[in-house]
Amino acid sequence: MNYPDTSVIMILFILPSLFGFILIGEGVSKIMNYDNRGWVGVLIGAVFVVVIITAYFMLNTRMI
Repeated sequence: MNYPDTSVIMILFILPSLFGFILIGEGVSKIMNYDNRGWVGVLIGAVFVVVIITAYFMLNTRMI
């Protein structure tokens, strides 16, 4: 993956992964306050981060 500008990498991978980690953090915060709905945030955040990591490796190996 040879992009001339690092802002492309930041827009495609870093900012969305921060959003996923924020979802995980909010879910953990809810779980610590004995709110069982926190598992939804943790699950959605984890899936979001896994999709971003998978997309990175797919672009890195030129699968798409």
